[in-house]
Amino acid sequence: MDKIEFWKDRGKKIIDPELFSKKAENFALKIAKDNEQSRGVNKRTQLRKFFDEIVSLNMRAKTSPHAWENILPLVHMVTAKAAYAKGRKLISDNFLNFIKESVNQVEEPCDLDVFNSFFESFIGFYRLHGPSK
Repeated sequence: MDKIEFWKDRGKKIIDPELFSKKAENFALKIAKDNEQSRGVNKRTQLRKFFDEIVSLNMRAKTSPHAWENILPLVHMVTAKAAYAKGRKLISDNFLNFIKESVNQVEEPCDLDVFNSFFESFIGFYRLHGPSK
């Protein structure tokens, strides 16, 4: 799977125009395929836990911008939680890599906001293409 890049131009803060549409849908199809190949991985409720955590951290970053240096380590901790879920065979390698690559792109609050929006788009497409439960 190709790495999902949030920014078309990071310096100018220009988001990839296809990030929330084509790229989110293609990623949802990929994760849905993982579910078909390995039943039990990438259940909607499991992926939703990660999404909910990103939403929570994003809200904290928006309401307390002065606390960013305390929020950023918690964003990175999501990678460890994903590794744990992978160890328990709850998520696929592709989903784990997505979390790792996305977290690695988060340097400032605006990055987390884009990650949050992409994740939201992905969750919508995954509802369409993923498992029914």
